[in-house]
Amino acid sequence: METTRQQKVSRLIQKELAEYFRGTGLDIGQGTIISVTVVRVSPDLSQARVYLSIFPPAQRELILKSIDSQSKQIRFELGRKIAKQVRHIPDLHFFMDDSLDYAERINELLK
Repeated sequence: METTRQQKVSRLIQKELAEYFRGTGLDIGQGTIISVTVVRVSPDLSQARVYLSIFPPAQRELILKSIDSQSKQIRFELGRKIAKQVRHIPDLHFFMDDSLDYAERINELLK
């Protein structure tokens, strides 16, 4: 069960990261669409699990590795944006959101 503070911080991080990836998506994703689907923040607000959806899925793993390698720079840029709203900027851990693949597979099985 997430607290109200966790929910507010996760929504703030999701919004700012979505803007970051929209602005620098061509540099990181080589022309792909990167969407931030879910952000889950730990109870002490020190860790954030960021789930990304990447389209087209052909180079998913390569782009995720690129984002992981730039996580410190992304955290720095996020800190510049949200420093007035939060005391500590959480560490970012990026994961692939496979819910769309799961839904597509279920649709194929139902057909």
